[in-house]
Amino acid sequence: MKVLLKYLIPSMAALLWTAAAPAQDGGLYNTVKAKLEAGEQVLGGTVSTADPEIYCAMAGAGFDFIWIEMQHSHLNYTDVARMIFACRDAPAIPFIRVPDATEGDIQKATDIGALGIIVPMVDTAEKMENAVRFAKYPPEGRRSQGGGQYGAIWGGGYRQSANDNIMVIAMIETVEGVEAANEIAAVEGVDVVFVASSDLGSFSGGRQGEPYYEGLVDNVVGATNGAGKYLGGPSAWMTSREGYNFFQAPGTNAIIRAGARVMLEDADPCRFLPSGATPVQGEDPCP
Repeated sequence: MKVLLKYLIPSMAALLWTAAAPAQDGGLYNTVKAKLEAGEQVLGGTVSTADPEIYCAMAGAGFDFIWIEMQHSHLNYTDVARMIFACRDAPAIPFIRVPDATEGDIQKATDIGALGIIVPMVDTAEKMENAVRFAKYPPEGRRSQGGGQYGAIWGGGYRQSANDNIMVIAMIETVEGVEAANEIAAVEGVDVVFVASSDLGSFSGGRQGEPYYEGLVDNVVGATNGAGKYLGGPSAWMTSREGYNFFQAPGTNAIIRAGARVMLEDADPCRFLPSGATPVQGEDPCP
């Protein structure tokens, strides 16, 4: 968590965005995709509450993108549309983990301005083929051109540039998904293959560090690298595993707790230490 907090210390430029910033008129404006193409790692903070103020705080805190959680939350598309629009010029790019790879879910997610579609529970290549088709305009896909707030967020050139900016992420969470990893990673239009570490353990019965579990992870890593796609995982793997580019950070509750603890420790270094302990070697012990 300390590594994560260090990553999140934002510059003033990242915090002081302005609602008067000019709209995009085409080109590559998905800064997550641009950073990945430049060989950088990207980190997304997870939001599962409908409060626009919390979303705005996360979107301006220094994350590269916001992982808007619609699979495991009560959020609906009206909630998320309001959140995204409230901070439409924030530095973090809106990504949505949709409940499933249905045409309706992906249509709504892209119409409200998401530039990343995160697909959970991917067991087959067919699921990702459908996800890509639903996320992209013709000729690459079958996304319908209708109403939405995407134009107000990304500008008048959105229709011509959307296919180049929208990213599609496949989450592999099951043994079946691992077995199909080569086919999933090879789907044209899939940008990132994400190792869902906790669910992979839940579905497989394995634990991190055990040969069986690590063998499953290695299979996904090999398939992703072989297909030339980006590899994703939890933020805990940022410094413990090599080759990963795309990370999900903890949710707002965990970040608030961690931030409060840092603030309290700064105010009183002895607050969480037993009497007689030393906050820093060589200093006086806590009373």
